[in-house]
Amino acid sequence: MADDEGEQAVRAAIDGEMRLLDPEVRAVPARVLELLDPEFTEFGASGRRWDVKSVLAVTSGGSVSARSPVGVSEMSGVVLAPGVVHLTYCADNQGRRTWRSSVWRLTETGWRMYFHQGTPTS
Repeated sequence: MADDEGEQAVRAAIDGEMRLLDPEVRAVPARVLELLDPEFTEFGASGRRWDVKSVLAVTSGGSVSARSPVGVSEMSGVVLAPGVVHLTYCADNQGRRTWRSSVWRLTETGWRMYFHQGTPTS
């Protein structure tokens, strides 16, 4: 994969990740579904295992508000294989800091999050 293609893939995954953190996107299940792979799985910072259905219940419940958006720092990404990007970053949600890791894959309908994990940090 050419460097430019890799940079574009990482940018697309970062764009998707940031949209999933956007309160306006999270409030609309159809918009969240556009970004989650049908086989999506998450191991949350709480230790809970999530799937598409359980994530939709939480995101549409206002878990992130426009008054207190999630802060993101140290975002970086790498192409693991053509059409597969791994992102890592630190998220701060109202003082709760979590290392985040996600795997995005390119599908016929665009980039979708396939896997996500959160690990609490101080």
